[in-house]
Amino acid sequence: MKNTNPMLLIDFYKAVHSDMLPEKIEKSVSYFTPRMSRVKMWDTVVMFGLQAFIRTYLMDYFTGEFFEKSLDEVVGEYDRVLGAALGKNAYKTEKIVKLHQLGYLPIEIKALLEGTRVPMHVPMFEISNTHPDFAWLPQALESLISAELWHPMISATVGATYRKIVNQYYGISVDDTIPREKALGDFSFRGQECLQSAVKSSAGWCLSFLNTATVPVIPFLEQMYCCDCTKESVALGAVSTEHSVMCSNYAVDGDEITLLRRLLTEIYPDTSFSAVLDSYDYWNIIDNVLPQLKEEILSHNGCMLMRGDSGDCVEVVTKTVFRLWDIFGGTVNAKGYKVLDPHVKAIYGDSITIQRCEEIYKILIENGFACSNVALGVGSFSMQCVEEEDMLKPFTRDTFSACIKATYCEVDGNPIPIFKNPKDGGFKKSQRGMCRVYRDENGMITFADGYTGETISGQENMLEVVFRDGVLVKEQTLAEIRNRLNGGNFGGTK
Repeated sequence: MKNTNPMLLIDFYKAVHSDMLPEKIEKSVSYFTPRMSRVKMWDTVVMFGLQAFIRTYLMDYFTGEFFEKSLDEVVGEYDRVLGAALGKNAYKTEKIVKLHQLGYLPIEIKALLEGTRVPMHVPMFEISNTHPDFAWLPQALESLISAELWHPMISATVGATYRKIVNQYYGISVDDTIPREKALGDFSFRGQECLQSAVKSSAGWCLSFLNTATVPVIPFLEQMYCCDCTKESVALGAVSTEHSVMCSNYAVDGDEITLLRRLLTEIYPDTSFSAVLDSYDYWNIIDNVLPQLKEEILSHNGCMLMRGDSGDCVEVVTKTVFRLWDIFGGTVNAKGYKVLDPHVKAIYGDSITIQRCEEIYKILIENGFACSNVALGVGSFSMQCVEEEDMLKPFTRDTFSACIKATYCEVDGNPIPIFKNPKDGGFKKSQRGMCRVYRDENGMITFADGYTGETISGQENMLEVVFRDGVLVKEQTLAEIRNRLNGGNFGGTK
């Protein structure tokens, strides 16, 4: 959407609501809230993506595509599009003129810190206007905010769910010195809706894990979350073959062993790599070819990961571990579980659902193997859908019914709590008035509403000012967010 007036990044009806609001309205306050979960295993959602949204749109985009453009250009484009779609008498341009003349975005956002696990019904952030002429603006941004934020939050929640599984089963079978953030990787790039969706989704994943196939997530996180891939582990990739490599070499060599030997001894003698081995007959490679390469594999200064890419992934990856043990052996770790020789490992990419991940780990443990003997990949299916109770539940904004609702306004100096409460609406009931988010006596995050801006004694409001009048007030780093989500243990073992 480059070069599009940001005031056109709306649903059509947002263009006319400013004319419908109460006369003399000076302030409007709205809250972004996950109202319910349609996934039974989730009763919290990871707060993530707001800082990236602020930098991308409320700062860079508004500056370059609105405030730095001429008034005639901004108003002309607004008038051209809306005039053609709504008719010239349906909307007014005065508000756009005033905003451009103001020269900055008169918005304040108070939010929970990113990486926080937020229960249903609890407001994640508050958005309000800071100038009395722009009470229409917070809700005018609703559509853009909602479209940009629900997906990275869900992907962050997906990543946290896999990390919980890894923590559980690594805790049983893997030495505590083995890092857990490398156990699984994001393989979803090619299956996402678009580039931007893939990058934001991978960023959410990278709160819990390092491994991803999505290269542009690194510059994204560097630009949005104050990190530097040359100084810290932002994300890690992997060297791997693909079928075009395996098949073209087979066509030339007449076999598969020639390329595998060349990978081990000439191309990557000092680098770990994975090789997809099912282009023709996976088990022939495992059972017959690998024993012929045993000397080269054990002399290799790295690890060769055997990758299946078809068949029952649970069966393929677990049986591969068992066969690699028979061929190459290994050791027994401090917890009493078998660990393959460090030169070999099993890998399966982009088919590992939550259920399959847990099933693989259970089978390994039942057979006396550490879960670290496998590297697993999570594809676009698991980033966009979950299987639960024999049902496929696709992820959308409605997975958590995430919405922005106005709950408070000031008209001619008078504070007025507002709310919606549909008779048959159930979860659609909104908060009323201004909200305070805090931890209760049990340490659980909760909220209270009904306030009109007064100072409240007792628990401190967890909603902190992060953005005001075009400026990012509170900057959060990737390292801080990772540790917040993982209890201070990202990069650790628990």
